Amino acid sequence: MNDPKPSIEIIAPTVEEAIEKGAEELNVPADSLNIEVLDEGGKSFLGLRERQARVRLTIKSMQDAAPLPATPVSPPAAPAAAREDEEEAERASRETVSELLTRMGIHAQVEARWGEPVEEGRIRPLHVDIHGDDLSILIGRRAETLTALQYIARLIVGKELQRPVAVLLDVEGYRARREQQIRRLARRMASQAIETGRTLTLEPMPANERRIVHIELRDDPNVETESVGEGKRRKVTIVPLQ
Repeated sequence: MNDPKPSIEIIAPTVEEAIEKGAEELNVPADSLNIEVLDEGGKSFLGLRERQARVRLTIKSMQDAAPLPATPVSPPAAPAAAREDEEEAERASRETVSELLTRMGIHAQVEARWGEPVEEGRIRPLHVDIHGDDLSILIGRRAETLTALQYIARLIVGKELQRPVAVLLDVEGYRARREQQIRRLARRMASQAIETGRTLTLEPMPANERRIVHIELRDDPNVETESVGEGKRRKVTIVPLQ
């Protein structure tokens, strides 16, 4: 007997935010979801929309959602085949991002490299780094342009390779610097919450940044975190435990 697959509909300012919000609510990686875009929102360039986007998210089968198995040591052909797949994903990601930048009239260098999963059960991220002069236009307010460009790149690469690839775009190390800022902020706010005994609320953040706060503080026995609010006003609260 097959159990029905959990499915929800999410409304958010952009399709990317709707997917991230739904993955957070279902407590699964975004790559383990079947995504049906019901409404892309108002038509405009790179995620600037006039109306809310709406998506239906359905958890794939356990087999589809399971993390990829580790590459076996033997037989000898397996590592070579796995490396070939990785190189193909790197090539597709570099070429896709380079083409998008060219169409935007931006000249930059694009590099791709594999990272390690941030959590067990998640697929390996493929970091695509963009280097050049005066690339702030690619980041945008609250990294909205960078997030939209990343979403487009993921769609194109995934369609070309016929499998999901967790493409993570960064511009001149912006995401790495921002992540360190958020981690320091999370620790500082947690210390204040513990010292004062009061619940503290951080500034509104996109889903990927809220997740950094949750991960940074999840092993702290003195506080717990929770996301509250809707859409672009969604934020993290840090609650001291008495």
